[in-house]
Amino acid sequence: MVLTLVIVAPPALLLAGGWLLAPRPDGRGRARVVGLMGAAFGLASAGFGLVAVSGPGLVRLPLGGMPLLYADNLAAVMMLLVGFIGVIVTRFAIRYLDGDPTQGRFLRWTTFTVGAVLLLILAGNLVVLTVAWMLTNLGLHRLLMHYHDRPEAVWAARQKLVISRIGNVFLVLAVAVTYLEFGTLAIDELVARAGERMATGAWTGLTHLLAALYVLTAMTQSAQVPWHSWLPDTMETPTPVSALMHAGIINAGGFLVIRLAWLIGLSSPAMQALALGGAVTAWLGAVVMLPQTSIKRALAYSTVAQMGFMMIQCGLGAFSAALLHVVGHSLYKAHAFLNSGSVLETAAGRRLGPKPEPRFSADLLALAGAALAALGCWAAATWLCGPADHASSGAWVLGLVLVLALTHLLWQAFRSANGAVAAAGLVAAAAVSLAYHAVGQHLDRFISESLPPARLTPVVGPFLASGLFAGFLGLLVVQLMLPHWGRGGVLASLYVHVANGFYADVVARRIVERLWSQPQTAPIALLSQRDQEHGEIECRAAA
Repeated sequence: MVLTLVIVAPPALLLAGGWLLAPRPDGRGRARVVGLMGAAFGLASAGFGLVAVSGPGLVRLPLGGMPLLYADNLAAVMMLLVGFIGVIVTRFAIRYLDGDPTQGRFLRWTTFTVGAVLLLILAGNLVVLTVAWMLTNLGLHRLLMHYHDRPEAVWAARQKLVISRIGNVFLVLAVAVTYLEFGTLAIDELVARAGERMATGAWTGLTHLLAALYVLTAMTQSAQVPWHSWLPDTMETPTPVSALMHAGIINAGGFLVIRLAWLIGLSSPAMQALALGGAVTAWLGAVVMLPQTSIKRALAYSTVAQMGFMMIQCGLGAFSAALLHVVGHSLYKAHAFLNSGSVLETAAGRRLGPKPEPRFSADLLALAGAALAALGCWAAATWLCGPADHASSGAWVLGLVLVLALTHLLWQAFRSANGAVAAAGLVAAAAVSLAYHAVGQHLDRFISESLPPARLTPVVGPFLASGLFAGFLGLLVVQLMLPHWGRGGVLASLYVHVANGFYADVVARRIVERLWSQPQTAPIALLSQRDQEHGEIECRAAA
């Protein structure tokens, strides 16, 4: 009875209570919303503890129907994370929009959206999951349209609305095919039946179709190429929306893949497509992020890249590593966006000397030392904690990618020619390696019952695995060449194109313009002219 209460109460409080107790601009109204969000977080924390101790809980429809809500260890982790992010974002929004007459409407849709995400996490069948998915997109659209008199905000919201509708179609089709193939929509029953097929290797063409449809649904929600163009354009939305979106809503695609890993894991082509799509997205987002001059726009492309890497982890069968990535990325991005307004103030308060001229020979020597130190940190962590067991045949790819990331971190520390900075970099690299192994293994054991065993997931071919590693190696080379950016040659000529994201948003805007042609919206020619002027300014800066 207690477990049922803590499962039902958090989404019910926020979906119903947040709407009925719509706050007025007075302080008492705002306090009610904070109390409501705090109560949901407290119940989510209690649910996490109860599920961890007593096991999964089901809330069934009357008369013995299929499960309405389902809370296992995977849902408990996500419920705790979303509840925490909701509290932080709501408290920040009260200060951020203090005195704004539209604050009440904003807080109403914020609580509604967080409640929809919690319902999505706790869905016990695919019908509830689909409804929660659509409610989440509805809440996000209303938040993106909060300043509906700003043309840029309208464009971003409409782009996201089109992509969300496409994702909804994919999801509805996937649910229909799932029912035709398995004869049930209950998630616990689907896991059992998919597990039997995975163990025996018995599947049909519909299995590949439903897996592909779920992959496409996840890609539309998590800003994967070619569905990514709307995310960097959401700069006109209030900062709390950016924090909630990048720390919570954008992860819904990854959660869908992890939750339905038993179904998606039945199809090797779908898993490979997930890894390849994630690789393209990660590479594009990481490269385009580098020359951005806007802090929030750089963070948006960083989110695109991070979501791409999370999809790679899922495609390699490392579902628990992907969940660890979701948790770490959510906490980091919430802090980054809520703190973005003070970055310039902090930088202005520092007295920075002139940048040292890049020296190729010294940088190459620092790179060699960084690579050796990164390998040493990884090897030491593996020896202390044991090899990472949360990935399938692609485990070595993820290990080498982490080594590349640590190499870049240590290279920046070593090339500073400062002993204290180099020592701090070594400590940070060792701590990251150790935490990745230790926390990853504990999380893998905690949610193991919700995920298919690594031995049953599709084996990643050597060609695909080598291609993924080569892509990240190339990305490291691009980052290492960043100090030489704008010194002529190929990098200088590509600067403008990279800074504008290879103009993917121009194509998206033209499509949206064909769907909406209201006169009050800024014409596409004006927006294109703005982008052109922005590109010319950045071109002169690069030269």
